[in-house]
Amino acid sequence: MPSPSQRVLEWFGVDDTWERPRPVIGRQDVVLAVSVEAIGLLALELVRSAGGFEHTEVPLWTQWLAVSSGAALLLGRRRWPLTVAVLAALHMFVAGVTMPQVMGQMSLQIVYFVALLSGVAWARDRRAMVVVVGTIVLFMFAWIGWQFAVGSAAQEWIDEDQGTDQVGLFPPIPAAVGITLVVNAIYFGGAIIGGGVSWRAARQRDRLQAQATTIAAQAGRLRAQAVVDERLRIARELHDVVAHGVSAMGIQAGAARRVLDRDPDAARTALSNVEDASRDAVTQMRRLLGTLREGETHAPQQGRTTDAGVCDLPGLVAEVSGQGLTVSLDVVESQADAAERLPRGIGLAVYRTVQEALTNVRRHSTADTVSVVVRVDESHPTAYAEVEVVDNGRPRHGTSGSGLGQLGIRERAATHDGQVDIGPRVTGGYRVRVRYPLGAGT
Repeated sequence: MPSPSQRVLEWFGVDDTWERPRPVIGRQDVVLAVSVEAIGLLALELVRSAGGFEHTEVPLWTQWLAVSSGAALLLGRRRWPLTVAVLAALHMFVAGVTMPQVMGQMSLQIVYFVALLSGVAWARDRRAMVVVVGTIVLFMFAWIGWQFAVGSAAQEWIDEDQGTDQVGLFPPIPAAVGITLVVNAIYFGGAIIGGGVSWRAARQRDRLQAQATTIAAQAGRLRAQAVVDERLRIARELHDVVAHGVSAMGIQAGAARRVLDRDPDAARTALSNVEDASRDAVTQMRRLLGTLREGETHAPQQGRTTDAGVCDLPGLVAEVSGQGLTVSLDVVESQADAAERLPRGIGLAVYRTVQEALTNVRRHSTADTVSVVVRVDESHPTAYAEVEVVDNGRPRHGTSGSGLGQLGIRERAATHDGQVDIGPRVTGGYRVRVRYPLGAGT
């Protein structure tokens, strides 16, 4: 168990390897020094005008020099903290011996306090700080002790020769020196503790900033990796769709070849199907290549459901419903069986969007009701397929996600030139809506 002295040294960071950066003398240092000097000189003249310096014999210029030189020390309080602390201690001693009434002015007391506090707060070498500040404090209290000893002797002489009456528990002169000792203990102790608090706060801020930078960098890498993984997963699914299209072309071409001579109309129909399948396969392959253009790493194999589509949504909704969550599904078609005629890639995208949205509701929302609406309109030239998932809940505290699920929705929509609208509604709840254009090249 560490001793009290070890705890104190640890609190002041004696063995800490972190070094607080020392800024150059800046505008705020100049403003502070000039402000303290102006206020100090003004206060000096006000006290003089009130007759407070009747027993001060030093010249006026010396008094002004003491105030101005003390304020000038504040310029380097952050750049050279220990040097400024030593110079401030010497300034206090010299001014206290030669002109104690000037040294006792509030402006100079602020200078000495700030200088000592800055020495503790900004010193990079913590061991040197302990030595320097400890020496200053010992010197100052030795000086006060000397004054106390002299004050006690003087009081004994006054009591013996003049018989001064004692009003309180303590004789006047030792009482005056004693209260000086208490005030200085609070004064120096406050400066030292304040400096230690400032140093520890700066160290904590630096560590938090370093942690935030590390977390941001890691989040960026995870986000980039998630993008790559999602694109590769989409690419594999699209590959399956394209492979299906190529197989269909082969079957239709074979059928056309067999009936070409005896049934030209059937052959023409089969060749038309080949043309449609080839166009769809080329479009999907182009998107596949575009998806893979940034996929430089190998993603782990994941379970895929490349045959899923709008027709599979009832099963998904039934699986998610229950345990306090009611999910409704509506498929709105402008023409009969329009949803069944959706391209496989878009049908799969709609399915995955609903799947991810419902998963997010389960994990991160207080909702008890979810509405899933799929709209398919084949009217040209504005043909589209749209999926909308709306809930009535609020974000559940302590369950914030990584955002990778929504990132996957956006990536999948971008693959099909879709438009995404994700976010809270003004009337309450949360909405995920994705619209995919239909038509040539879909």
